[in-house]
Amino acid sequence: MSLDRVEGIPGLEYRVSDSPYIEGVYRVGPDSGRGGFVPERMVSVVNSNWELLVWASAGVTAVSVRGPETRPTVVPLGGGLGSAFGVIFRHGAFLRNLPVGGLVDGTVSSPYTTPRSFVLQNTEWEIPTYENAETFVDRLVRAGLLVRDPLVADVLAGERPVLVTPRSVQRRVAAATGLTQGMIRQIERARRATMLLRQGVAATDVVHLVGYHDQPHLARSLTRFVGRTATQLRRPDAGEMVSLLYKTDADVAP
Repeated sequence: MSLDRVEGIPGLEYRVSDSPYIEGVYRVGPDSGRGGFVPERMVSVVNSNWELLVWASAGVTAVSVRGPETRPTVVPLGGGLGSAFGVIFRHGAFLRNLPVGGLVDGTVSSPYTTPRSFVLQNTEWEIPTYENAETFVDRLVRAGLLVRDPLVADVLAGERPVLVTPRSVQRRVAAATGLTQGMIRQIERARRATMLLRQGVAATDVVHLVGYHDQPHLARSLTRFVGRTATQLRRPDAGEMVSLLYKTDADVAP
């Protein structure tokens, strides 16, 4: 797994995790834009993982569970990024009483939040930090709230189970991720293509590296999942940034 190192998000820190439940952890500091450039808007590209998001701005703290995103959105930043912290969960990990399928393209916010605590599934929890995310997740696991289906991660990494029928695999992937295997692969392929294009790789090369049939196939995918053309990604608007990009273990081969 790797982070797109040309994110353009001021003050962004990101780290991978050894936890079988966590894909990665990130934070954006409250002072990240002072004395420097602050983008006017953020293009939130598609994402096949769900996450726990903590956002603080103007003295208000909000905590929410944000589901996978199957379409791009543009988020105005209003001259500032605020302070954000997120735990991105691996494919196959899910909250027992909050099916991921109901979170796709949506969020569920904590009904009660303070700068130190929030409510998740009727229980008050201390807000985790960038450094102790794994400890927080371990507590969710011990409480029986967070579970995982290891078969899902194995399948999306390209393994082929021999003791489980294809139909059963499809059901388990959908139950744990809210998405089909095909949709996850399409999303991950578009994200990988976006990373490469923003790093300056030519569109013709991206087609072969990521596994598109041809350039029109790449163009349709970018329009659907990123909302930008290859040229726009290679030469981004000065007032615009793209949301956090990271490579997962999902298989993006054709």
